[in-house]
Amino acid sequence: MSSRRYFTIQLKSSVFCKLRDPPDHIVAHDGRYKCINHAAKSFNKLCHFYKSDQLTDITLIAGDTIINTHKLVLASVSEYFSTMFNSDLLESRAKEVELHDVNGEALNDLVTFAYTGGIELKEDSVENILAAAVFLRFGDVIKACTMFLRKQLDPNNCIGIAMFAESRNCYELRDAAVSFTEEHFIDVMASQEFLMMPADELAKFLSSDDVNVPSEELIYKGVMAWIEHDLENRSQHLKKLLGLVKLPLLSPAFLVDEVVPKVGQGGESLIIEALKYHAVPERRTKLPANRVTPRKSTVGQLFSVAGCVRVEDMVNWSSTIEAYSPRHNSWSHVTSLPHRRLQSGVAALGQKLFVVGGRDGLKTLNSIDFLDLDAKLWLSITPMSTCRHGLGVTTMEPNGPLYAVGGHDGWSYLNTVERWDPDTGEWSYIKSMNSPRSTVGVAILYNRLYVVGGRDGIACLKSIEAYDPLSDKWTSCTPMSKRRGGVAVAVLDGYLYALGGHDVPTCNSAARFSCVERYDPKMDRWQNVCSMSVGRDGIGAGILGNRIFAVGGYDGESYLKVVEAYDLNTDTWSQRANQIGPVLKTKDGSSQKL
Repeated sequence: MSSRRYFTIQLKSSVFCKLRDPPDHIVAHDGRYKCINHAAKSFNKLCHFYKSDQLTDITLIAGDTIINTHKLVLASVSEYFSTMFNSDLLESRAKEVELHDVNGEALNDLVTFAYTGGIELKEDSVENILAAAVFLRFGDVIKACTMFLRKQLDPNNCIGIAMFAESRNCYELRDAAVSFTEEHFIDVMASQEFLMMPADELAKFLSSDDVNVPSEELIYKGVMAWIEHDLENRSQHLKKLLGLVKLPLLSPAFLVDEVVPKVGQGGESLIIEALKYHAVPERRTKLPANRVTPRKSTVGQLFSVAGCVRVEDMVNWSSTIEAYSPRHNSWSHVTSLPHRRLQSGVAALGQKLFVVGGRDGLKTLNSIDFLDLDAKLWLSITPMSTCRHGLGVTTMEPNGPLYAVGGHDGWSYLNTVERWDPDTGEWSYIKSMNSPRSTVGVAILYNRLYVVGGRDGIACLKSIEAYDPLSDKWTSCTPMSKRRGGVAVAVLDGYLYALGGHDVPTCNSAARFSCVERYDPKMDRWQNVCSMSVGRDGIGAGILGNRIFAVGGYDGESYLKVVEAYDLNTDTWSQRANQIGPVLKTKDGSSQKL
């Protein structure tokens, strides 16, 4: 049973006149008199003339439908008729106008709307009405139909509505339908409408990085389902559509087990490209960017954990955890830390977010809390053997272990490193670094643990050490060009990046760096890349897809909420949405969002 919705557009008019004895519906003010329902009365009278076929001066013909109406009324609500009747066209003087390709019932509804300001929209008639309204340029009816159809959108009709809106140049409705399709793409791919979609329409969605899917594997499966629905006629589209699937981002096992047997020679070059992506990661920048740039929904979320903020010239601790969505370019509050921690280390392992060590006021901690992102619960693991703040923390994906590197124990700078085994739940020491390091940058690259910069209590460091778990040995690498305490480190496509930092152990805003260096482990060589927009240390660095995100930090005067993303392909930084910031209590007890 079709649903019904009614949209009424009120027509207003202001006309002044003078009467000797004003009746109740006339209001007076400073000698001016106004009939408050003049427009309604006038249009009711015009509607009466229309229904009784009085004073009509134009006949509209649409197929078998013949309508006698008034030019002035039509011109008042339709740009099409206004232009026609005020021009030198033959129609301006004609007694009859034939409208081709306009549905007669829809035309009748539009003419009625011109007199009444209201129209009835139903699922089985709204498309005809919208098509006629677009042709005749009834702007308010177009808006009403758009509102109606937007409310009707679901995974089983959104593609058809988008295609219809495109064909009628209804761009607002088209954009709404496309956005709905992208947001619910998993459900759309399960619909019959998806299987019946024309190849060029499917290509448009495959070309979008905004389709909401958890993995590129589902995109591939959707394409193959569409091909196999009519294999004889659609196999000709296979290579083109596969070129829009980001095959390099599929796992090697999936490529070998699922793609190769089905694609065959038609997609041989695409499969070779995908396997090269995995075999030679340092050459990924030479591949087409659109083929190796992940869709926004497949890269996960970026978490920002606690930190410091300044309120009324006082530094305060924040327990807030925020998450960044690349699809929406926005941050949202997730939760808060269960315990106070300053200068802690943070790392993710699977669906667990670990917060390690840090300080609770003056006390340095060895405890570890982790947030189970699925269960949304905070839990704890066995404490480290050494209390540490200003430490570096990283994990060997996908199953661990977790490393806690250097830091400060409240008395001295540390060169010790501990490793947590997820299988046993226990911490153990590995061989110590050659230098003590606090506020150190750490990362895993090619199964080696790299420690970058930091400070040893005397000076900031530019030296680099790499740990090989198989030999339990540290080796020195080519140092950076700058000493960097409070440095952030990230790994992308076979390179290690060092972001920001400072070169003195005391507060000095001029010493905060915006420059970024990149390390090639195969060449044991550093080179400068594009600098960030602002110098800062204590940056939170993370990878989303093929971009490095630099979050927050300290510029020597202020704690920042600024977020930037680095594109390796273009060697550029671009701004992203700023963090929300914590809600803290001010001195007067009121709440303040920073």
